[in-house]
Amino acid sequence: MGGASVMGEIVNKPAGQETQQETGPQAAASGPAAGPSTQQKSRAAKRALAKSLVLELALPLGGFYLLTGMGLSQWAALLISSLLLVPWLVLGMVRSRRIEVMPVFTLLMIVVGALMSMVSGSPRVLLVRDSWVFGVLGIWVLGTLATQRPFMLTAARSIVAAKIGEAGAEEWVGRWHHDATFRRHLRTLTAVWGLGFAVDAGIRVVLASTLPVDLVPLVNSLQWLAVLGGLFGFHFWYVTRHGLKV
Repeated sequence: MGGASVMGEIVNKPAGQETQQETGPQAAASGPAAGPSTQQKSRAAKRALAKSLVLELALPLGGFYLLTGMGLSQWAALLISSLLLVPWLVLGMVRSRRIEVMPVFTLLMIVVGALMSMVSGSPRVLLVRDSWVFGVLGIWVLGTLATQRPFMLTAARSIVAAKIGEAGAEEWVGRWHHDATFRRHLRTLTAVWGLGFAVDAGIRVVLASTLPVDLVPLVNSLQWLAVLGGLFGFHFWYVTRHGLKV
């Protein structure tokens, strides 16, 4: 339940807000030692991610169980708790002064899921909503494998720019055109992230269709944290093993 735009928060952060650990597949050359300003940016980025997890996972989850405890139906509790995300998503775009794909897509899915559930009267329609988000995201990420700008090339560029500057980031991106090993590593990481999202979507559909409704929001939230942790764990291991850190 929720968590769909946490990935948007990670991928779409402006340059300069990334943590040192968020390394992406990057050039082998090392940048200058991190100074106080870099450490401050790292702490700010970690706080932003923690805030996203609280507001986009804990708040809707807690809201659902609080509302059902107050006597609301499962359908009403799911609908209202999902709407708790709306102010946070809108405020994030207002603060960044730009329209971001993942928050807008999440908002669209909230609206579509709410309308469909009103027609069907089924809370399970609302529970399946997040699987649409992750399913489409996974398909899109995998689709970028056939292009000259795979997902990981775009996602990691701002991280590289924050560490070694725009000129260094342009040089890093330029490796795509002449370094076959670099291309293979980026495509591997892109494939893993895309498959992770697609598998997560399928699991969500099965859980929403089979588990008791009251249990699904909690299980979905725990499952998403496990998937996200697994993807990041593999990512960091891979870039370290292959010497891809800046």
